[in-house]
Amino acid sequence: MSEQPGSEFPRAIGKVADRELVANGYTTYDSLTKVSEKTLLKIHGVGPKAIRILGEELAAQDKAYAAD
Repeated sequence: MSEQPGSEFPRAIGKVADRELVANGYTTYDSLTKVSEKTLLKIHGVGPKAIRILGEELAAQDKAYAAD
């Protein structure tokens, strides 16, 4: 998968989700391990599809979102 500019996230999450994650300081998978899915879903443009895709990528790296 090709990455978006400014982050290491796959294009499949969408331009708006990527832009808003970067604007909120989340640019790497490691940064996502410090935040919960619930918190990320509060960010405009970050929906269930992006959370699922990023969660799958985290799992592939033996990582996970932070607990609520």
